[in-house]
Amino acid sequence: MLPHLASRLFGTPLLVQRAKLDVILAVLSERLHLTAPDVALAPPLPRAPNPPAFPSSSIAVLPIHGTLVKRTLGLEAASGLTSYAEIGTRLEAALGDPRVAGIVLDIDSPGGETGGCFELARRVREAAGLKPVWAVANDAAFSAAYAIGCAAERLFVTETGGVGSIGVIALHVDQSVKDARDGYRYTAITAGARKNDYSPHEPLHDAARAALQAEVDRLHTLFVAHVAAMRGLDEDVVRATEAALFFGPQAARAGLADGVATLPAVLAEFDRHLSAARRPSSPPRPAPTGKATLLRGTPTMTDTPPETLGVDEATARVAEARREVAQSAQAIAELCLIAGCPERAAEFIAAGRTEAEVRRALIEARAAHSMESAVRSTHVPQDWATPGADPAASPVVAAVKKLVRREPLAAE
Repeated sequence: MLPHLASRLFGTPLLVQRAKLDVILAVLSERLHLTAPDVALAPPLPRAPNPPAFPSSSIAVLPIHGTLVKRTLGLEAASGLTSYAEIGTRLEAALGDPRVAGIVLDIDSPGGETGGCFELARRVREAAGLKPVWAVANDAAFSAAYAIGCAAERLFVTETGGVGSIGVIALHVDQSVKDARDGYRYTAITAGARKNDYSPHEPLHDAARAALQAEVDRLHTLFVAHVAAMRGLDEDVVRATEAALFFGPQAARAGLADGVATLPAVLAEFDRHLSAARRPSSPPRPAPTGKATLLRGTPTMTDTPPETLGVDEATARVAEARREVAQSAQAIAELCLIAGCPERAAEFIAAGRTEAEVRRALIEARAAHSMESAVRSTHVPQDWATPGADPAASPVVAAVKKLVRREPLAAE
């Protein structure tokens, strides 16, 4: 197991806070026969249990604690390692659980391996499109852990917590001097000039150094672009952090966090956020029944919206209405003239009668007149009122036409 651990520490780029890397080296130095870094080792703390979901709503709290690796190979319980696969599994479970309305990432990690980090970070951002995802640096979200945390919709940091370390580091151990002192000399039989690159039993030659530096630079460019995209920052701003650590309000001022808050405070705020999102903005619409139910005087969604006319079209419509009214008045006057009662034209026009109504009224009046044989008209018809005469020649028709042309409509 130790050679496997050594291969994951040395000669490969890491997204881990430097201080934590020294702690790891100090822990493994004796078993790897290395000189331990000069750091004080504290006894490992028991991993905090997963925080309970917020009681008043369905918030899933996903712990991202300890050093992050692609695979733990069964070491997580004893070593404090957490794998990206394990985090991804919990994330997918929360997304698929209909009782979960939102997800909070509870992060306390110095970072870890590069393999699997950005894949998980992108999955976090995709998950935020399905359910709200917030994150808290409680107390540390450094390097790979920050790459994951900054992919959340909102990222908070505790007052004493920190974020950042947006950089990449790689180590090479040259123990050739120690090997010689211990009486060992390792010989590698290889095919390919670069096959023995990064061997701890040989000094690091220039070509291997340049290749490792190039990979570190490539990953750093990827890391910077990722943070810039997730946080909405300029890449130059992110690069200018020079992988430094930012704590509390300093992190918020640098744009690397959205605020300073504890995990309980974030959970309470997240609960209010989810409640507001669930609250309907308007009364629910009744389910369609297939039958139209109209309330008197109440506009409905199916009512035709008011028509908006331009000035030219409104003017044209007014002129058309005026022409129709004039034609109707002329027709009424002609009907009254033919019926022998031209004096009633003004009465009908003023009452707003239609041509059909006037015709019916005149017929009824003629019938009533025929029944009253005792009553005889004293009106002496003129030549223009005789049957077959041209109505246009009537002075009454001429007067009505003049009246219509001269008097504006009431609606104008």
